[in-house]
Amino acid sequence: MTITIGVHSSNPSLFHLYHLSRLGIAQEELAALGETVAFHPYTNGVRTGELLTQGVIDFGGTGSTPPVTAQAAGHDLVYTAVSAPRPEHGALLVPQDSPVRTVADLRGTTVHLAIGSWQTHLIAKALDDAGLSYADDITAVRSTDDSEQLLRSGDIAAWVAQGPQLAAARRTGGLRTLVATGDVITDRSVFFTRRELAESRPEIIDALTRALQRADDWAAANPRAAAEIAAADLGGNADDWETALRALPWKIEAVSDAFIAEQQEAADIFHRTGFIERPVKVATARAHTDTASGTSAAASGPKAA
Repeated sequence: MTITIGVHSSNPSLFHLYHLSRLGIAQEELAALGETVAFHPYTNGVRTGELLTQGVIDFGGTGSTPPVTAQAAGHDLVYTAVSAPRPEHGALLVPQDSPVRTVADLRGTTVHLAIGSWQTHLIAKALDDAGLSYADDITAVRSTDDSEQLLRSGDIAAWVAQGPQLAAARRTGGLRTLVATGDVITDRSVFFTRRELAESRPEIIDALTRALQRADDWAAANPRAAAEIAAADLGGNADDWETALRALPWKIEAVSDAFIAEQQEAADIFHRTGFIERPVKVATARAHTDTASGTSAAASGPKAA
C-alpha cells in the first residue's frame, strides 16, 4: 500500500518532511510496516479535506480553519496530531500612525488576510471578543502580493502577516502589531486523515506522526538550512525565513480535549457569522476507540521519534 502525504507551503512540518525525502524519514517509518510513501504537492491548504475524501491524498495538515470548513462541507475526517501553539507565527498589522488602536476600531474597514486559513480564525475570534462580527463589521479581502504596500499606503486598514512576510515587514519598520496571534488563538498546525485509515490502520498514523516529529527535530536543529530550503522553493529572504522558522515550536502533540474545545469555539464563531453554513460538532472528528485493543489513532498520540 502506498500512503500519499499531501504537501503545501503553508504547513512547515509537512513542507520540510517532503523536502527531506532524501533522508527517507517518512519512507523509513512506513517501510517498517511494509508500506511505501508518495508525496502530493498542492497549493491551497483549504482543499485538504476535499483531497482526502477524493482519495488523492491519505494524510494532510493545515492550520486551524480548514478542518472545520471541511467538516461543515461533509468530509468525514479524523484529527491525528497537532503542533504546539505558535504564538509568534503571525500578527495583525496596522500602520504605525493608524488611528486604529483597538480591534473595535476596525469596524467598517477593509482587512486583508488569507481567507479560509488560520488567519480567518484569528480575525473572527478577535472581532468576536470585541463584540464585532466577521461577517458584518469588516470587509475581509483575500491577501495578495500587494497587501503590505496597500497597508502602508493607507488603502486598507489592517493586514494579517505570517512567517517570512511578518519578519520582513517588521525589519522594514513603519507598522505595528494590533493583534498578536498568541493573544487570541493558539494557532496550531493540525494534521488529519480519513476516518477509515485512522480507525483501520492506527499504526500508519503513528508512523506518520513520528515522521513529522523527526522532520521537526531536523528543522529545529538546522534553522539556517531549513530557511534556505524554504527561500529557494518559495521565494523571499533566507534571513527572514530563518527568523520565522526560529519562532516555531517544532513539537508535535496529541489531540487533546483542550484542542477540541479550541476548534469547537472556532466552529461556533464561523457558524454564527455565516462563514460556514451549518453547525459543526468538532468532537466527531476523533477516531473511535478499538474496543479489542483499547487504542485508536487519536488516543495513541505522538510517540518518540
